[in-house]
Amino acid sequence: MYGVEKPTCANCQVHCYKPEQRRQIREVMKWAGPRLLLKHPVLTIQHLIDECRAAPVHPKAGRH
Repeated sequence: MYGVEKPTCANCQVHCYKPEQRRQIREVMKWAGPRLLLKHPVLTIQHLIDECRAAPVHPKAGRH
């Protein structure tokens, strides 16, 4: 729906996962997030910058 403009999950208006799955992903990211900085520092910085951006308006917003 968003394509390349998709925001990070924390800023997204449309969640791809059910609440339980989202909780599991948060748990994994608590462990994997800090390690990502060591393995892929550029990707980590890009992700942090993306988190600061506001989510774009959902493409299907306003359709009835």
